[in-house]
Amino acid sequence: MLDKLKQIANKLKSEFVFYRHLQQHTDTPLIAKLLLWMALAYIVMPFDLIPDFIPVIGQLDELVIIPLLLYCALKLTPQSVIDACRAK
Repeated sequence: MLDKLKQIANKLKSEFVFYRHLQQHTDTPLIAKLLLWMALAYIVMPFDLIPDFIPVIGQLDELVIIPLLLYCALKLTPQSVIDACRAK
């Protein structure tokens, strides 16, 4: 169980490093950078767009909005930039 948690933590760390490199890469399109900043802002903002007291949807909004923003940012970024950032 502890090994599984370590694997998950390492994967999360590598993903955060990847997105940081993607944000800093000069060839990443501006709109993709904005989407990455929006995802970060949604993670750290002290309030939710959809309040948590709304059953189910209120708890799941982070699980939908953040991956959607990241997906769109990746789709707008050239594959060569993604590969270069993953290699770092």
